Amino acid sequence: MAHAAQWEVLPDTPTRIEAVAERCRRLVSRRALVGAGVAMVPLPGLDWLTDVALLLKLIPEINREFGLTPEQVERLAPDRRVVVYKAITAGGGMLIGRVVTRELVMTLLRVVGVRLTTQQAAKFVPVAGQAVSALLTFSALKYVCEQHIRQCMEVARQLALPAPAAA
Repeated sequence: MAHAAQWEVLPDTPTRIEAVAERCRRLVSRRALVGAGVAMVPLPGLDWLTDVALLLKLIPEINREFGLTPEQVERLAPDRRVVVYKAITAGGGMLIGRVVTRELVMTLLRVVGVRLTTQQAAKFVPVAGQAVSALLTFSALKYVCEQHIRQCMEVARQLALPAPAAA
């Protein structure tokens, strides 16, 4: 039996784009709290694994909310697909419209590597170090995801513009 095409309402006005962004920010905050909780556990490396796992789930969810998963982008009209790829290239959105892999997430985490290295060192200071570790994990996850949300918002804004005129 053939699957019916799933129609989605993509954010196409400034109000809808902002609403999707806020929904994504709430999701990120909840998941970053989970990451911060794990960071308080004094087992080196567990928090890194958790951060990677959280981002492997969060980034595709954010893409899906904005209509920017690889599958969603492929279903766009060709002229709109070009807009997405141009906006991705111009904005440096390496995780938009792509399959999110562990390697991509690791590259992304290198952006906040200094914070996470400090976080690992802080774990060895009893109690206060674990709190610092949790705070650094929370802020690093929020930072990475906020940058991604902003890139998605920019692509969504570009898509909301009128289609290019045929030459």
